[in-house]
Amino acid sequence: MRLANFILIHMESILLEWERFARSIETPYPTQDAAGLRTQAEHILRCIALDMLTPQTDRQQFEKSQGRGPAIDAGTAAQNHAQERWLAGFTLNQMVAEYRALRASVLRLWLSDELDVKVTRTDDMLRFNEAIDQALTESIASFEAALEQTRKLFLGILGHDLRTPLGAVLMGAELLARSTSEGRQQTLATQIGASVRRANRIVDDLLDLARGNLGEGIPMRKERLELTALCAQVIEEVRVCYPKVRILFEQGPPLWGLFDPGRMGQVFANLLGNAVQHGDVRQPIEVRLERHATAICLVVHNQGEPIAAEAMPLLFSAGSSAYERGASSGLGLGLFIAAQIVAGHGGRIDVQSNREQGTTFRVQLPTRLD
Repeated sequence: MRLANFILIHMESILLEWERFARSIETPYPTQDAAGLRTQAEHILRCIALDMLTPQTDRQQFEKSQGRGPAIDAGTAAQNHAQERWLAGFTLNQMVAEYRALRASVLRLWLSDELDVKVTRTDDMLRFNEAIDQALTESIASFEAALEQTRKLFLGILGHDLRTPLGAVLMGAELLARSTSEGRQQTLATQIGASVRRANRIVDDLLDLARGNLGEGIPMRKERLELTALCAQVIEEVRVCYPKVRILFEQGPPLWGLFDPGRMGQVFANLLGNAVQHGDVRQPIEVRLERHATAICLVVHNQGEPIAAEAMPLLFSAGSSAYERGASSGLGLGLFIAAQIVAGHGGRIDVQSNREQGTTFRVQLPTRLD
C-alpha cells in the first residue's frame, strides 16, 4: 500500500501513537486531554498525504531538498500546533521531538504492514520526509514568533508597566521622608525608598540581560567623560553603604574619554560590590585607575577566598553564580552586565584569582575622544 493511502486509512492508529508520545512529555502545566494532545495532528497528516499524492517534477523535488519548496497547506495547521504547544508549556525541543516521534511511528507502522519490497517505497519515504520537514519548518517559525512576542512583552512590562508604579512608590517615600520629623516614620520611608531603588536596579539588570540575550547589546550613550571623578564618586557611595569596609584609592589626574556615564558607573559599582561581598572584610580593597599608552586601565583587587578554576570560563555569563553568590548578590548578573558594558565601549575585562595574591579584576578601555 502506498504510504499516503496508508496514512489516510490508518489515521486513528497513527493519532494514538502521536497522543501516547505527547502524553509522555512533562510540562509545567496540567496534562491535556486527548483532544488537546492531538491538536492539529490530523490536519497536518491529511495535508501531508495530499501533498504526497500530488505529482512533482525532478525540479520541484530538488527545490524541496534545498529548503525552497512551496509552503503546503499543513503549514497553517503546523503553525497553530506550535502556538498550542507554546501555550501548553512545551519547550521547542519537546515540540520538535513530537515530529521525530510522528515520523518514526508512521514509518514503523507502514513498514510492518508491508510484506513485499517495492520500488515505490523509497520514493514514498522521501516524499513523506519532505512533507514532515516542511511542516516542522513552519511549526518552528511559529513557535519562535510566539517566543519573540513574549520577550517583547516581557521587555515592555519591565520597561514601562513595572517601572511606572515603582517610580510612584519611590516619589511617595521621598515626600513622606521630607514631610515628617518623627523618627520611626522617617526610618520606614527611608527603608521603602531603598527597597524601591533596589527593585529598580533589578529591573535594569533584567532589561540589560534580555537585550544581551536578544543580540541587541546594552545601549550606550557616550559622551566626553572624566573617569577619575566618576570612580571617586562611586567609591564614596560604596563607603556610605559599607562603612566598615576599607577602600584604598589614590585619586590621580583627570582621565578623559568617550564613555556612557551611567553605564561606566555600573561597571565601577558592580566590581566594587563583588569585592565587598566576596572579599576578606579584614583586608582593604585596592582600586587603581591608570592611563596606559592606548587605554585607561581600572584595577579592583581584594583578598579572600579565590574563584574556583572551573568557574572561570563562565564567570561573565548571564546568571552565573560562580562568584556572585549569596542572598545579597541579587540575580548574579553584575559581572555579565559589566562585561557587556566594557565590550560596548570597545574594551575588555579580565580576572586573576588565587589564594596567595587574591582576586584582581582588570578593565581596559580605549581612550578615543572622537
